[in-house]
Amino acid sequence: MAGTPTNAGQPSLERRLGLTDAVVIGLGAMIGAGIFAALAPAAHVAGSGLLLGLALAAVVAYCNATSSARLAARYPASGGTYVYGRERLGDFWGYLAGWAFVVGKTASCAAMALTVGSYVWPGQAHAIAVAAVVALTAVNYAGVRKSAWLTRVIVAVVLAVLVSVVAACLTSGEADTARLAIGSDAGFGGVLQAAGLLFFAFAGYARIATLGEEVRDPARTIPLAVPLALGITLAVYAAVAVAALAVLGGTGLSETAAPLADAVRAAGLPGLAPVVRFGAAVAALGSLLALILGVSRTTLAMARDRHLPGVLAAVHPRFKVPHRAELAVGCVVAMLAATVDVRGAIGFSSFGVLVYYAVANAAAWTLAPAEGRPPRIVPLLGAAGCLVLAFALPVSSVVAGVAVLAVGAAAYGVRRAVAARRAS
Repeated sequence: MAGTPTNAGQPSLERRLGLTDAVVIGLGAMIGAGIFAALAPAAHVAGSGLLLGLALAAVVAYCNATSSARLAARYPASGGTYVYGRERLGDFWGYLAGWAFVVGKTASCAAMALTVGSYVWPGQAHAIAVAAVVALTAVNYAGVRKSAWLTRVIVAVVLAVLVSVVAACLTSGEADTARLAIGSDAGFGGVLQAAGLLFFAFAGYARIATLGEEVRDPARTIPLAVPLALGITLAVYAAVAVAALAVLGGTGLSETAAPLADAVRAAGLPGLAPVVRFGAAVAALGSLLALILGVSRTTLAMARDRHLPGVLAAVHPRFKVPHRAELAVGCVVAMLAATVDVRGAIGFSSFGVLVYYAVANAAAWTLAPAEGRPPRIVPLLGAAGCLVLAFALPVSSVVAGVAVLAVGAAAYGVRRAVAARRAS
């Protein structure tokens, strides 16, 4: 198959991002609100077994990252797995991956916006959420380099807060390594559910791949940036999880709505809690910025192929960004943030993301050695892990995810039937 994307004749995005920019964007997507929120629900289903869940999620994420990086180097165009599935498996599988990504991540955008609102001003969470969406959509509209610089600032702030949390907890007299002992009460099912929940926090490395058309020397940059960003994130998450468990234990961690703020309180430093709240708000902003960036690029790729309205395929002549796609995504997210509590949609978003990566691994399996195919075990483990974790999620999330994918598949079938009738 051709090694170039099938968007000849379409306006192209400008390649402005280097290795550091790509790594920072990946960190901004992964080291976000998830680490401030996902630990508690993971502890609820697995107790201290969440450490096993974290390790399992990291293995699946590594396989997905490796497959995605090899594919992104081969197909350096906006759209990520939408492009890879289309080029390697056929139009339908690319469409299904793109549909799962856009719908699931749009809901996730709204969740991140509401997280900002709940930390900044709980009584006006919806209003703050809408303001955050409008502001970050404007930043993305002004160009990807500005987005990368803002992400760099956000990552620095969040990392500083997390380092403070880890230091405060591990140097406290309240820390007890006995609380890290993994009990047998959670069971394997609980560990799988914890892995599915924690995988949600890892999923941002796709943002690097979806920016393939804006990265300089993508064949070299993307395969380096993805594992670098993932490795740094895993180290940070593991340190934070150990620190929180050491002072709160599995039971205490599962019962808190603000795990890291409560962890520093339990460590004897209540004055650090407001700083943690600030860090959580900044982290959610970083996640929202990267999510809007990624969803708009996949929307651009699908619009180029007329799976979404063709008007969304426009690229701004000055800023070199998919401005109409960004505005459309921003409007939808703002409406959701203003009217709906989408925290319950996190499970559905995880389901969609795992399906998306299952397609990526299947596409990577078809690469030839000369095309940079990873070792066969990588896409095999990645695809199997994605499917297992997806169907280990709560039943309501699985049912909602399957239903939305079915709606997307039906829409694809109707579109193809109409196109065939017109052609005849």
